Amino acid sequence: MFGLVLFVTIPELAFGGAPMDIGSRLELFLDDYLIEEMNGVTLQLHEPVRRETVITFDAPWEGDSSAYVTVFKDGQRYRMYYRGSGNEGKSSNEVTCTAESVDGIHWTRPSVKIFDFNGSKDNNIVWIGKGAHAFSPFKDSNPSAREEELYKAVGPGSGNGKSALYAFVSPDGYHWRALKKDPIITDGTFDSHNVVFWDAERKEYVCYYRDFHAGIRDIKRAVSKDFSNWSKGEWLDWGDAPQEHLYTNAIIPYFRAPHIHVGFPKRFVPGRKAISTHLEPGVSDGLFMSSRDGLHFHRWREAFLRPGPDPENWTDRNIMGAWGLLQLDPLEISVYYSQHYRHPTNGLVRVTLRTDGFVSVHAGASRGEMITKPLVFSGKELVINFSTSAAGGIRVEIQDSNGSPVRGFSLEECSVIFGDEIERVVSWNGRTDVSGLAGKPVRLKFELADADLYSIRFRE
Repeated sequence: MFGLVLFVTIPELAFGGAPMDIGSRLELFLDDYLIEEMNGVTLQLHEPVRRETVITFDAPWEGDSSAYVTVFKDGQRYRMYYRGSGNEGKSSNEVTCTAESVDGIHWTRPSVKIFDFNGSKDNNIVWIGKGAHAFSPFKDSNPSAREEELYKAVGPGSGNGKSALYAFVSPDGYHWRALKKDPIITDGTFDSHNVVFWDAERKEYVCYYRDFHAGIRDIKRAVSKDFSNWSKGEWLDWGDAPQEHLYTNAIIPYFRAPHIHVGFPKRFVPGRKAISTHLEPGVSDGLFMSSRDGLHFHRWREAFLRPGPDPENWTDRNIMGAWGLLQLDPLEISVYYSQHYRHPTNGLVRVTLRTDGFVSVHAGASRGEMITKPLVFSGKELVINFSTSAAGGIRVEIQDSNGSPVRGFSLEECSVIFGDEIERVVSWNGRTDVSGLAGKPVRLKFELADADLYSIRFRE
């Protein structure tokens, strides 16, 4: 199955000039950013596996149009925030609720005793009023964040007759106040899940929010150094992807590779109606996208998560990705999606996929190859995240800047890699130390058969 592969290499200048310095960071094959050439392999999007329903929004102040969920880890627990709509779906009844979990699977509603609902404060409501339609919190990891503003959020409201986005802060995630009277962003529609976070790689706050572009639901980005003063919004650049209604965005830095933003937008198809008796038209599914700079995105046209056979997911505003990724197990990532919107069983379902397993370089039974662009790395070992069949395998070659195999690191000297691991150190005749090549331009050639390659990293 594995033999010598001959192909013509291209002079370095034809590869676009200076090599990319990837240091020792994790790199995922979410797009062709690192790839120069593919023969007999493809980039393949992987669909997550549905697990359990983690919460049903059935409290009296929640209801069948509860939505816009945020989840994140906070110390030894996990926190969730979402909109409750009082079972009537009216904006005047909207509240912000919280839930907590020690395992990300079993969630409870803490009785925070802050706001009154029908004569009782025995509830999990943490905010009522402006912003509650889509209140989106996060825990600020900015080292300069003030203790009394450790938790931050954005939420939509109206000011001077126009839609706007407002900022909120909290010392504990329960007791919230408006950061200031005036809105922070005004050039948008905001009537959906607008998300915000601290980008540690770029040292700025980033907000992705809803606006309409030529009548299509689309996404803008604004940035800020202080959470109070924000840049003018910019439309996300989709390259050659078609214009589609993107109802939400759920964009977040990938925690294992925070220089990459990943997003789980809900694609809304307003002209279709699958259940004739349902009041509202439209069907939805979940997409996947990624970006290296936070503005230019590679968006897959195929669905990342389909509605599936459940008819209650084929009504208008389902399959809405929550903001947040949780790693409850070293081998997998948990993502959360709304289900059964406008039905009594409206709630949140957990789906999982392997760690780094959004997209892979995939080869079928016939052998294929992938070669990277020129890279500069630091570290002494090459680690790969991969999966093969029992008969399949992967070999790796390190090439110099001219595309010639480096002595001692050719395909023929690479031990065939087979199995299924998140981290496997590559070896050549038993040798794993590649530190002698650190800081020098190299290319990596991967030979694959019935295999998937998800990510690579050079590590110390």
